[in-house]
Amino acid sequence: MDLVLWIPAALLAAAFLLSGVTKTSTPYEKYVTKKGADWAQEFSPGAVRAIGIVEILGAVGLVLPQATGLYPILTPIAAVGLAILLVLAMIVLRRRAELSSYMPLTGTLFVLCVAVAVGRFLT
Repeated sequence: MDLVLWIPAALLAAAFLLSGVTKTSTPYEKYVTKKGADWAQEFSPGAVRAIGIVEILGAVGLVLPQATGLYPILTPIAAVGLAILLVLAMIVLRRRAELSSYMPLTGTLFVLCVAVAVGRFLT
């Protein structure tokens, strides 16, 4: 069961780490011109950076506590936090009438977050 949870956790960590680093390291003016980042125009530069920081922390929280054995309860909490972040992203995408085009990716990430959260809470 442990390996079954490590695989989606690692995939989620990689995805959110990449996304978070992109949001925090790319200047706002350049980030909003990227394909798929139109949503960022509705948010301030500080808010986009904060979302990136939350994604980085979530990615670290998915892996580090479980890998080290220090406070492993933080792993499912991180997964729940990222699932909440994805629900909020879906709300923004729905408001912008873009949800249908992003639903396969966002929905998959959401399901993986829920699976990791439930699996880690139960083990």
